[in-house]
Amino acid sequence: MIGPGKYDDAATVARTATAAEGVLLIVVNGSKGSGFSAQLSAELTLRLPAILREVADEIERSGPTAV
Repeated sequence: MIGPGKYDDAATVARTATAAEGVLLIVVNGSKGSGFSAQLSAELTLRLPAILREVADEIERSGPTAV
């Protein structure tokens, strides 16, 4: 999807509050349903698959957790 996602406002808040270069926000069962919003440069967009693999690897290493 190109253009603002349904959670773009929350992604903007997170990016601004953290002074981040980019943000990928994934929401599960939120007030607007499930979805995502990405605010990334072209360079970060190209790196996104590798970044997500790193995150997935870390989640697997951490094992199951209860919230």
